[in-house]
Amino acid sequence: MNIDRKGILYAVLAYGIWGVFPLYWKLLAHVDSLEVLVSRVIWSFVFTFLLIIVIQQRKRLIEDLKSLWQDKKLFLSLLAASFVISCNWFLYIYAVNNNHVVDASLGYYINPLITIVFGMIFFKEKLSRLQIGAVIVAFIGVLSLTVGYGEIPWLALLIALSFATYSALKKQATLNATRGLVIETMLMLPVAVVYYIYIMSTNDVSFLQVNWQTDFLLILGGIVTAFPLVLFAKGAKLLPQYVIGFIQYMTPTIVLILGVVLYDEPFTKTELISFMFIWGSIILFTFSTILETRKRNAIQQETVNVESL
Repeated sequence: MNIDRKGILYAVLAYGIWGVFPLYWKLLAHVDSLEVLVSRVIWSFVFTFLLIIVIQQRKRLIEDLKSLWQDKKLFLSLLAASFVISCNWFLYIYAVNNNHVVDASLGYYINPLITIVFGMIFFKEKLSRLQIGAVIVAFIGVLSLTVGYGEIPWLALLIALSFATYSALKKQATLNATRGLVIETMLMLPVAVVYYIYIMSTNDVSFLQVNWQTDFLLILGGIVTAFPLVLFAKGAKLLPQYVIGFIQYMTPTIVLILGVVLYDEPFTKTELISFMFIWGSIILFTFSTILETRKRNAIQQETVNVESL
């Protein structure tokens, strides 16, 4: 299976941006996590819909909605994707703003393993022996880290499962990345609006009540949310699940560094050993991928030479 260079670029940019998200959400630590979530849904829809109008794809969006209504399987898939990504957003915001940045990092280290397993189960993707070995080494690292915590890391596991499920659901969708995101956020929009009306009626709201900086950050959260999701959707369509799975390690690595260095969260010897296993698996996987690519290129070249005779 060829690995698309554009797909790699899209995925690296998406996961790099997600890695620095704690810097942004910490600025909204004084806002309730649920309000930040519904604000992300509302403003993501607003900005992506405006983008659709600017790039003159409104008619295509209408066509997508019509075909979606006719294709119940795709509709349910996008509805499920909307729900699980909303859950993932909430869990991540909650973790960052309640001093669980390292737990969020653990979640995104576990996530690629689940993504790879989903790829093997649902998409029949095959791995070489070295790649399977890399997955096992990474699993050992995550397992030792989990044992080191002394309890089941529910927050990390839920973050991992929600995004791996979203990734698998998006892999099956055939919609344009940007228009697909508009539809996803539109599906959750009614719930978000109703919740905002509720918290406004109870005066338990921050938007338009704290200061202009808070309002600006909540609104900008729509762009901050939408941009990497569009990049991810583009990358997910161009890359096999196992490649997506390992590129995802960028996000937890950046998040871990921020949690330990910037926010002074603990990082013990147990965690160091565990992360050494994980990084070892990445090196092994990269090496095996290079070997597979060279073999494939050699076979293709031989085929071309034979056909030219």
